[in-house]
Amino acid sequence: MRLTQLAVVHVMVIVLMAPAVHADDLCLGDDEKKAALSHSAALQKAEQAGQPAALFVAYMQIMADDCMDRYDKNAVVRAKTNIPKLGRDLAQAAEAKGALYSGDPVRATGQTTAFRYYEALRDHQEANRVLLKAVQAKPDDLRLFEVAWNIDNGRYGPVDPATGSRQPYSSPPAFRQELVKVASMNADRLMKAEERDAQGLTGNIGELGKASTQSIEKLRSAAMWMKYLPSGDKPVRDRAEQRGDTIIKRPDPTFTQGQAMIYYEFAGSPKAKDMAAQIKQKSEASQRAMEKAGESMKDMFNQKNEAEQKQFEKKKADLEKELGF
Repeated sequence: MRLTQLAVVHVMVIVLMAPAVHADDLCLGDDEKKAALSHSAALQKAEQAGQPAALFVAYMQIMADDCMDRYDKNAVVRAKTNIPKLGRDLAQAAEAKGALYSGDPVRATGQTTAFRYYEALRDHQEANRVLLKAVQAKPDDLRLFEVAWNIDNGRYGPVDPATGSRQPYSSPPAFRQELVKVASMNADRLMKAEERDAQGLTGNIGELGKASTQSIEKLRSAAMWMKYLPSGDKPVRDRAEQRGDTIIKRPDPTFTQGQAMIYYEFAGSPKAKDMAAQIKQKSEASQRAMEKAGESMKDMFNQKNEAEQKQFEKKKADLEKELGF
């Protein structure tokens, strides 16, 4: 009797557990099954067509489908076996054509850069290599540089067999060091060009306007590159303050202090605050002077009107007397 009861309990446990197992298995859903079979069919079609880029995309879809091994294990095996070599071949072909980097994803049409193929393979070392090559080919492209500088955001290393997790990936220090060289080269180039522009700061008003506009533009650009350097952008801020000092020493500060203020504000110099206070004081003084002048003119007109009115009244009275009124 005891054994029978135990058997019944065992069966009940199995029955109760079965629905939970089914519910937890996401791959048993109709949508998951349909997607897996669709990917399997797409792979067969790509293999028959023999288009490398389209085949690579099909392999990627197989690899990305967590339920694929339940419905077509052979497709998973083919993808894992063939995608590394195929991806490298496509990447090398793209690099040979000069297609190094693009923000666009991998495309079945073959319009894909070498970086995207390597990145899809999680070959970050090769992806970094071609990305750095792209940066060096367009060294003054700040947007591309920033992409390279932040490339590790969202990257992960290989799966840890023990835990099944991935750790964030960090590029080797040498990669950043090469980028620092590019940033330093651009900063130096802009600072030298700014020196030529600054020669016009001591010229006439027309030359000053053009020179200051070009100078501050280059200093701002240099600062954007310098923020990637270990020393930061202090050199460019110091130079901006020097440019402001040069302008404020001119014999026409009333007309040129605005340009000096732009330099001081960019430099983050306390002189900007002091100058703003001086300008405000002068403005308020000018306003008071204008108001005082306005009041004086008003009083003068009032006095003139009163005198004219009295003279008119006198002439009127004389005329009336003469006429006998």
